Amino acid sequence: MPLYECVFIARNDVTQQQVEAIADQMAAVLGEQGGEVKKREYWGLRGLAYRIKKNRKGHYMLLGIDAPPAAMQEVERQLGLHEDVLREMTIRVEAIEEAPSAILAKRGEERERGFRGPKPAGRFASGRGRGGDDREEFRARPRDELDMSMNEEV
Repeated sequence: MPLYECVFIARNDVTQQQVEAIADQMAAVLGEQGGEVKKREYWGLRGLAYRIKKNRKGHYMLLGIDAPPAAMQEVERQLGLHEDVLREMTIRVEAIEEAPSAILAKRGEERERGFRGPKPAGRFASGRGRGGDDREEFRARPRDELDMSMNEEV
């Protein structure tokens, strides 16, 4: 049987359990038609690139599916009719990867790096909120003193 990856976006005002319930419904539809869900990933509540039906965020879910084409057509039809699903996209793939998808792998890397501290002031920083530094190397020195120290080094 062919393999598919299906990603759907649910409205932001539903809970994660309701999104899982939608995925369970699609798995039941596939089971009736001789297919099965091989992989399931919940990507979380993420911002949308543009508003869809007045929503700025959505719950993303990835399903890795092994099913006949007729079963996939029924799943796409059911997702299109479901009132909580904003968008769905299904593609045919050669193999379903067992490793976490790129979205989850990226999220894991961000957690590993952790907090690196506040960002340094950039070249075009506004200057607000920056405290002065008392250390000698950061204090402004008069021009004459700079010229004298350079002459001594030569």
